[in-house]
Amino acid sequence: MKQLPAVFLPWLAALVALPALLPAARAKDFSPAIVYDFGGKFDRSFNQSASVGAERFKQDTGIAFREFEITNAAQREQVMTQLARRGATVIVAVGFTQASAVEDVARRFPDVAFTIIDGSVDLPNVQSVNFREQESSFLCGMLAALASKTGKVGFVGGMDIPLIRKFALGYRAGARYVRPDIEIFENMTGTTPAAWGDPTKGAELARSQFGRGADVIFHAAGATGLGVMQAAADEGKFSIGCDSNQNYLHSGSVLTSAVKRVDVAVYKAFLDAKNGAWHAGPRFLGLAEDGVDWALDEYNRKLVTPGMEQRVNQARADIISGKLPVPEYKTP
Repeated sequence: MKQLPAVFLPWLAALVALPALLPAARAKDFSPAIVYDFGGKFDRSFNQSASVGAERFKQDTGIAFREFEITNAAQREQVMTQLARRGATVIVAVGFTQASAVEDVARRFPDVAFTIIDGSVDLPNVQSVNFREQESSFLCGMLAALASKTGKVGFVGGMDIPLIRKFALGYRAGARYVRPDIEIFENMTGTTPAAWGDPTKGAELARSQFGRGADVIFHAAGATGLGVMQAAADEGKFSIGCDSNQNYLHSGSVLTSAVKRVDVAVYKAFLDAKNGAWHAGPRFLGLAEDGVDWALDEYNRKLVTPGMEQRVNQARADIISGKLPVPEYKTP
């Protein structure tokens, strides 16, 4: 499998370069900040990946950053407002649920740069970074179908939103690409942000799917997915991790992980803002841009046969080349 790239690999060369919003900043004048979504910076998934990127920036540059973990929705706008008032140069908001807060605060502080991860805000001082999660999910669906002995696999999502439906769509398409007759169970955890932080519910949903015959379950559920993975380990079945590489959590039970390079997005936002290379506008990162991938390492090496690896990597190359189209989720 192709190794994950260094953070300096270029993003979206096909896009026309936009004028830089920020001039290069002196270290003593530069003040980056990050606001995490529900679940906290140690969720071993989406937020933690963002934290890794921020910490890498600090290690590489020696510049400290400010951070905040929200515990209720009202804090988003309050925290971003305080960060902007106190001189933040760039504020990274992690998660689509922060879009309205970013829009409100960015309008009031036009000289502050905002980067939102997994959301879209159309303002001249906002950068919106989104991923083609369906592409990595397609590859994970292939692996699930190749590994399944029962011909039944599952998916557990977090909050029932288009983003998670996109994960599910790619997973289904990949599984059926390998085995058209495969049976796929699908559950969403809930319809509120609490769906991201309920490992107990995740375990319950996973056990239900295992009880119906599934032997591989992919989660896209944040911290809730930790319960899915624990249930799989307890049952002697396979799970598939999400967002960060979670193969290490239950070595021998995690078939692979759908990796989303949130860490790179955060690192790039901070570094580009520092160097005067930050641009407002949309960024879309898929397999071709090394923004998403599937994970193969020492923790799951024995679970993925050379034949499975070859087949998935061929599909990976075909997706990048355009030979193998992956369906796009369309909001009803």
